[in-house]
Amino acid sequence: MPVFIDQLNNAVNLPVTPKRIISIVPSQTELLFDLDLDEKIAGITNFCTHPGDKIKLITKVGGTKKLNIELIKELNPDLIIANKEENDRAQVEELIKYFPVWISDINNLQGAVEMITNVGNMLDCKTQAETLSYSIIHQFDQLKPSPLKLRVAYLIWRKPYMVAGNDTFINSMLQQCGLINVFDLSRYPEVNEEMLINANPNLVFLSSEPYPFAEKHVAEFKAILPNANIMLVDGEMFSWYGSRLLLAPQYMSGLISTV
Repeated sequence: MPVFIDQLNNAVNLPVTPKRIISIVPSQTELLFDLDLDEKIAGITNFCTHPGDKIKLITKVGGTKKLNIELIKELNPDLIIANKEENDRAQVEELIKYFPVWISDINNLQGAVEMITNVGNMLDCKTQAETLSYSIIHQFDQLKPSPLKLRVAYLIWRKPYMVAGNDTFINSMLQQCGLINVFDLSRYPEVNEEMLINANPNLVFLSSEPYPFAEKHVAEFKAILPNANIMLVDGEMFSWYGSRLLLAPQYMSGLISTV
């Protein structure tokens, strides 16, 4: 029986190549479509938004952290693709009782490329996955980091303010841009106005997700940090670690040119 090791070093037994897949991670859902696995995708989450023309046809199994376990059981997948950070641990452990669950754990570009390659191996599309991985690496090799060593605060939430810390995939993408994270803290800590002022960033990135920062929020941060450059950024380019990484270097290059 073929055994595949996920990114938490769990053994996932797959007697045959899966034909009914549920993805409970938006960026990995997009990856499955880009690997031409449309016909095998049996369920996705409410937050899976790409590709827009195809996700409408797929059964929704709830939110990434609030899954409809009974519906998933009814769909009877022979593989579920999950993520350590994006999914609720208790729910994933419940699903493991009934179905093979492959869990990703991604903190940097290397981990993302390994995930893509592993998914290709599991789902019998090794060549497509390797081609995609090579293209992503090539795109990032072309990205020229900013030489200015600018310090950035990357906001992901409001009320309370939350930022991306130093051991996140977002932080690794900031490093690809040549930017320095002002918050040397773990994961996604809450911060307050005083902490923002003391951190004294040159840049403040207001992400489009998970909190939908918009133009109306720029003035709010300008009042706190009048000397910083406040910018709205596309959160998918910094936090989606599937095939969207193909688009990220060009986006980041454009961003670097404006800071």
